Amino acid sequence: MKSAAEIDALVKEWVAQGQTKSYIVINTAIAELDWAYVWGAVGAQCTPSKREYYMGRSSIGEKDRENIRKSCPVLNGSQSACNGCKWYPGGQRTLIDDCQGFAKQVFSRVGVSFAGGGCTSMWNNDSNWVEKGQKAQMPNKVCLVFQWNSSQQNMQHVGIHIGDGVIVECSGTVKYNNVSKSAWTHYALPKGMDSMPVPTVDRPTLRKGSTGDWVVLCQQDLLTLGYDLSPYGADGKYGTKTVNAVKKFQTDYDIKPYDGICGQKTWNGLIEYAEKPSPTTKLYTVHIPHQTEEQFNKLKSVYPDAYKTEE
Repeated sequence: MKSAAEIDALVKEWVAQGQTKSYIVINTAIAELDWAYVWGAVGAQCTPSKREYYMGRSSIGEKDRENIRKSCPVLNGSQSACNGCKWYPGGQRTLIDDCQGFAKQVFSRVGVSFAGGGCTSMWNNDSNWVEKGQKAQMPNKVCLVFQWNSSQQNMQHVGIHIGDGVIVECSGTVKYNNVSKSAWTHYALPKGMDSMPVPTVDRPTLRKGSTGDWVVLCQQDLLTLGYDLSPYGADGKYGTKTVNAVKKFQTDYDIKPYDGICGQKTWNGLIEYAEKPSPTTKLYTVHIPHQTEEQFNKLKSVYPDAYKTEE
């Protein structure tokens, strides 16, 4: 795991190299994998005192408060100091965020900011976006992806789309996800970003004995496609179960050789069949005339992309 100081140095290096904003956002999000989730936090240093501060906020729920306490070795009593904690690598601090705090913190590295204190207010503030819409229309660009909660009529979660359907989100920890999961419903392109195509992220060749976040993503893709990884699931360890699942995937999709090694051809297959959004049926724009302000507001609560024009 990289510390905040290490990532600060990397960002300075990328800026000096003239890398695009999209490149910096993608690689910053990846570099922060495994950083901790803390409800209400936006790029704060991971310390016991900061965690206690967020635990003490009146707006936090008891479940989130307990999760903050349990995940900190000092607060849960398993250690007397931060030394040895996974979120204190090499004696240097990492940062803590919640889902929208993570998005704000990462995009701030390229000078892009978002108005709104939560997912719903971020989404509703049109000054944040060049465009936004349903997931099915999402371009292959760096953007934010949201989850609409129809029962509560709000956006309940946000992540960063880094290209080809891959999402980096802060939920429990910073981790990979993919846009094919049904919970993701909407996208929004932030103002102030470049319009460059998503830069290619080199994916390493994985084989038996490999470990880490790329293994987790490979395993998540295999699970998405229905391959058996029980009882371990996406544990980040490329063992016999993962080798056999990759062999089965290679055989099913005729990706030779059928050797259980996840190289570039196998990655391309996983991107194509597991990470890209599923094809959708033909979509239509519907105009509903003669609506009152009250009727429109009800429609808007269900369909956030709805807009009105005067007759």
